[in-house]
Amino acid sequence: MLERDPRHFGALHLIGLIHYQRGAPAAAADWIGRALAVNPASPEAHSNLGLALLDLKRPEEALAAHQRSLTLRPDVPDSLNNRGNALQALNRPTEALADYDRALQLRPDFALAHGNRGNALRALGRQEEAVAAFDRALQLAPDFADALNNRGNTVRDLNRFEDAARSFERLVAVAPNHPYAAGMLFYTRLLYCDWTDYEARSAAIVAAVERGERADTPFSFFCHTTSAKAQLRCTDLFVAAEYPAPAPLVTKATRPDQRHERVRLAYLSSDFFNHATAYLVAELFERHDRARFEVAGLSWGKDDRSAMRERLKAGVDRFVEIGGLSDKQVAELMRDQGIDIAIDLKGLTGNNRGGIFAHRGAPLQVAYLGYPATMGSAFIDYIIADGRLIPPELEAAYGEKVVRLPDSYQVNDRQRRIADRTPSRAEMGLPERGFVFCSFNNSYKIRPAVFDVWMRLMRQVEGSVLWLLQDNPAAVANLRRYAEERGVAADRLAFAPRLALDEHLARHRLADLFLDTNPVNAHTTASDALWAGLPLVTLRGETFVSRVAASLLAAVGLPELITDNLADYEALALKLATTPDLLAALRAKLQANRLTAPLFDTDRFRRHLESAYLTMYERHLAGAMPASFDVAPIV
Repeated sequence: MLERDPRHFGALHLIGLIHYQRGAPAAAADWIGRALAVNPASPEAHSNLGLALLDLKRPEEALAAHQRSLTLRPDVPDSLNNRGNALQALNRPTEALADYDRALQLRPDFALAHGNRGNALRALGRQEEAVAAFDRALQLAPDFADALNNRGNTVRDLNRFEDAARSFERLVAVAPNHPYAAGMLFYTRLLYCDWTDYEARSAAIVAAVERGERADTPFSFFCHTTSAKAQLRCTDLFVAAEYPAPAPLVTKATRPDQRHERVRLAYLSSDFFNHATAYLVAELFERHDRARFEVAGLSWGKDDRSAMRERLKAGVDRFVEIGGLSDKQVAELMRDQGIDIAIDLKGLTGNNRGGIFAHRGAPLQVAYLGYPATMGSAFIDYIIADGRLIPPELEAAYGEKVVRLPDSYQVNDRQRRIADRTPSRAEMGLPERGFVFCSFNNSYKIRPAVFDVWMRLMRQVEGSVLWLLQDNPAAVANLRRYAEERGVAADRLAFAPRLALDEHLARHRLADLFLDTNPVNAHTTASDALWAGLPLVTLRGETFVSRVAASLLAAVGLPELITDNLADYEALALKLATTPDLLAALRAKLQANRLTAPLFDTDRFRRHLESAYLTMYERHLAGAMPASFDVAPIV
């Protein structure tokens, strides 16, 4: 047809649709664009162009295409649904919801619109309504894979983990190759300590990732894998799919003669409230050298109106709410404000905004603190670490250039208050006598092999108890059942409810020894234990997430509590639990080191981090590409 008539609209449009259906959105957009040059009055072609553009992560252009389609033919349910998706991608869920609602007025049995309506409600924080929308979509289309996936994620956010697992089980059954489905099911089960076929399921997911399949998300993957190289592979697959190169945003070039009087830093996060990240960074923000640095905080998270939220806002020069802006708009904001270094405190954790960094609104972009793994992406230049977290021999497993601080990578707030009053053992559900092992990590971090060690320790230390975080009822029930299966009475497991931070820190005084988890270590939780004076035994692995506690212990002057295999981990814990004088000496050493060792010296850390920022900035001004480097200790 095109040989006879190169401007045949129908043929051009059809070729574009074929490319789209084959998963080639770039070719689809090209062919449909050529069709529209012939006939710009086709609402269907504009709508199909919008679909291709949205798949290409170009939501502004997609929105314009859908708007043109609806101008030519208003009130078409499919077009309204499609425009809603573009609005949702631009972080405009209220407007998206209005489009979905209008589409459903016109076609009440439109399953796709019900599912997308659930996504908008979830983005608006209306989680229960979102679940109802997904349920309605699934009534109309029981095998609707995206609705099953999004329902699972939403009920998981509501801490209904077993319900979430059922959604993911159904998803795996009807769409086994759906991106991340196997990993989401496995991770959700870990949240309530369902370890059915743990090793086999983990190995199958790792093997799938190594084959190039998107079987897991980077965050859930690092919760069970022990290979740094495999984590990089998982992340590369994820970033390529979720953050393909967007339409370029030109970052203004900076010459040495254009340097700012003060280096402009922007910290980006959704966790600027009562959150673990906030507890760590608050004093850093306050202590930054304002003669050399200008500090902005860019937030898209909730405002819990807490004292911590107000402290964070007061600790920066500018606090900007960016929740209503698209990723590109935020990048443009940073560019227009002349941000020199943008620091991502979220990484690839939940509610992240990696798309902001994909648009590169700052000439230097840095991953720090919130995500203990590589982001494996071309748009993150540096990752902040230390020599124990990422020694040179492991650097190849990171997509970023590695900056090694001289002590620990983790900043701490030495103003964290510990309540004066220590609760009684009875108040905490602990026996009056007996050795107290504790591990206040979240339940998903507990691995069967480590739990086996804990149970062997309890069988050998008469009268001991294991004090865990009371995460969710299903996890409590499963852990108690596992204990009994391993010959330990269920009532020897005690569970600690969540408390205000100062009270939580105070109750550490009732414990004798903290047992770390692996492959995901205690992070802020480890700092809490050490700040409260509680020794911690860790098992160091190969991945970032499995080396954090070792970094903290070395920086607080207790490297003797680091082990490198399960046998040594078990032997050291048993020795400490059965040698009171040795444990007492370690507690005394920790108490003496708390206020003098580098781990809790916030100002020392601040000087090292600022030195790192200045080195990055000077390299950039000199026209040099990012490169790994070590920060020299500053006395």
